Amino acid sequence: MYQYNQQDQTLIEERVAQFRGQTERFLKGEIDDDQFRALRLMNGLYIQTHAPMLRIAGPYGLLSSRQIRKLAHIARTYDKGYCHFTTRQNIQFNWPKLEQVPDILGELASVQMHAIQTSGNCMRNTTSDPLAGICKDEIEDPRPYCEIIRQWTILHPEFAYLPRKFKIAVSGASHDRAATQFHDIGLHLVKNADGEIGFKVFVGGGLGRTPVIGQVIRPFLEKKHLLSYLEAIVRIYNLFGRRDNKYKARIKILVKEAGLDTIREQVEKEWRLIKDYLELDSERIEAITAQFAPPDYDPDAANDQSFSQSLEQNPDFATWAKHNTVEHRIPGYRAAFISLKARDLPPGDVTESQLDLIADLADRFSFGEVRSTHRQNLILSDVRQQDLFSLWQQLVSAHLATPNIGTATDIICCPGLDFCSLANAASIGIAQGINAALDDLDYLYDLGDIKINISGCMNGCAHQSVGHIGILGVDKKGEQWYQLTLGGSSENEAAIGERLGPAIPKDQVTKVITHILGVYIEQRREDESFLQTVNRTGITPFKERVYAHH
Repeated sequence: MYQYNQQDQTLIEERVAQFRGQTERFLKGEIDDDQFRALRLMNGLYIQTHAPMLRIAGPYGLLSSRQIRKLAHIARTYDKGYCHFTTRQNIQFNWPKLEQVPDILGELASVQMHAIQTSGNCMRNTTSDPLAGICKDEIEDPRPYCEIIRQWTILHPEFAYLPRKFKIAVSGASHDRAATQFHDIGLHLVKNADGEIGFKVFVGGGLGRTPVIGQVIRPFLEKKHLLSYLEAIVRIYNLFGRRDNKYKARIKILVKEAGLDTIREQVEKEWRLIKDYLELDSERIEAITAQFAPPDYDPDAANDQSFSQSLEQNPDFATWAKHNTVEHRIPGYRAAFISLKARDLPPGDVTESQLDLIADLADRFSFGEVRSTHRQNLILSDVRQQDLFSLWQQLVSAHLATPNIGTATDIICCPGLDFCSLANAASIGIAQGINAALDDLDYLYDLGDIKINISGCMNGCAHQSVGHIGILGVDKKGEQWYQLTLGGSSENEAAIGERLGPAIPKDQVTKVITHILGVYIEQRREDESFLQTVNRTGITPFKERVYAHH
């Protein structure tokens, strides 16, 4: 993991002191609401339905056990005993007291964490593949480049007031697990014909009100030009992005309205002016890469026989291992997912006692590191196979071993009307209702890979547009209704879901989901996934079944 230098540490400590003074002046009435709004958003603080919400950056999803313990301490001391993991690999606290937020930021700074640029019209947290550095299909580890981008974006003076928020994602593998094509800028590490590794650059992707798949603005960019090319793109966006209409302010609209060729021409012209003075030298790349050196793996791990014996002897463990662990590039190791989708908690929520246990398990089994994922789960990335049974037993005791990663109950869900002041409809209760119904279906595991995403408003924080099944809450004359889409995907073959038909009332959502899955079971061919079936049959058979019951 990247470790802060003195410059990094000084920066966040000075920001904490600055915000403490701003908060005190606001509480004394020396700063008005509008002035304070801009200041608090720069520090990740929203005013939500019931209380302030503090969003903390989780750079490219990497957290140390020390940081996890600090989150547990904050949850216990300043909140209601839990925190929430988001689809941007960030962490949210939903109940802090405004006057205590500077204290929370001070606590975070002591473990190299902050909330800078997690909100507002700026460059947000850079995200990446949660299996970076350990997956077998990797061309190169993207994390060093994520860190280089993080350092470039943090408090960038030119880009503090962009037309709208701006998001970057980086993938280093052949399989895109970072939804890069739905970001303002998406970066893929690729090899060119000469065997050199560089970046394929996508621009203009995004979700929310107008979901758009990003387009390739440059098929191959040399590594040394990474920052200068990103700077050129953001400069053109800052110059030409619309500020008159927040719904049309994202770069996806600029690319759509101006055309990719025009944007590319403008970016290349700007890039030629700046590329020499912003060149990324190999020494800098090597210095950052050295901070992501592989841990000290056990050379004897591959000789273990106990893992296969445990699989044979314990069916529950075998089910968990099948769904919640994945292959590792080092023989004898696997990555283990910690499911935050138990039936009794909202998706993505984790309690202070669970956080403390997760930190202990990370120290004991995975070199003290924890990762967050886009689907609001956590990962222990480097677990010896011989340790998986002990790990599973510990997770079971803490309700963190629901064997549902990638299944229909591994639902992405935003806070919705329960917490968010932007929401039109509830989402947590809907997710729990679907979860309970599907948990009771004997054929859950036969359903295979199904991604259900639920958002309470058009902002699409839960990525409903790219869910295999997307559910969007809408307001109809004060009542909560839900719009469904089918066939979305945020992976390599990126796709935006197709609307099924008219919105359905809240009390019908769970039943409708079971109808949709019933059609899939009837229509699917051998080994065919839900998404493959939808792509083959189209949405008509699903539509007919759902609306025959209304």
